[in-house]
Amino acid sequence: MEKLIPGLHHFQTEVFRSKQELYSRLAEAQSPEVLFITCSDSRVLPNELTGAGPGELFIIRNAGNLVPPHGTPNNGEAATIEYAVAALEVRHIIVCGHTRCGAMQGLLHPEQLARLPEMRDWLRHAEPTRRILQESYSHLTGPSLQTAAVMENVLVQVEHLRSLPVVAEGLARRQLNLYAWVYQLESGSVHAYDPELGQYAPVVAVDGDSARARGRFGLRQVF
Repeated sequence: MEKLIPGLHHFQTEVFRSKQELYSRLAEAQSPEVLFITCSDSRVLPNELTGAGPGELFIIRNAGNLVPPHGTPNNGEAATIEYAVAALEVRHIIVCGHTRCGAMQGLLHPEQLARLPEMRDWLRHAEPTRRILQESYSHLTGPSLQTAAVMENVLVQVEHLRSLPVVAEGLARRQLNLYAWVYQLESGSVHAYDPELGQYAPVVAVDGDSARARGRFGLRQVF
């Protein structure tokens, strides 16, 4: 907490003033093109990771970057996604997991959640991930299994996204693109899923400062 008040002062006196015109415009309305769904983990910083400025990302964060499927009661994530797509008219939705995810650790070791009943209940939205791991990754253990859980879980949550009517409609009209990313905490790199290859591959910037990615990785939609 000791750092937060000086940080507020710096923002108000330096950052906000230096971008007064931008913030004045954003005060009137927002028009982000990207909905970024990621984990609550403090080590994942969407704006810093992507270089996006204020007003460019509409962000949903929760433990495990989960998207409860259509029909889930009291689905706050679905309501926020609906607002982003139908009201803000975002064109791109990124689901971004990350290595060393505590939620995936809990999914793999439910006995560790004995004192976290709400988390245990929340992780039911990742149950398909657990089944995939049991069926296809029984040969893995430890960190390798956890990384597989992270990668498969992102794809499961993209499927849950597709079950939401507002997303399905946007896809049918070709007005919406979905992406699956995994952020590597250890290296700072991002891997994106390529459906044609059936695997993740690194997103590589062009000329160092381009937002485009080399080849089809990163900017290619998942489905």
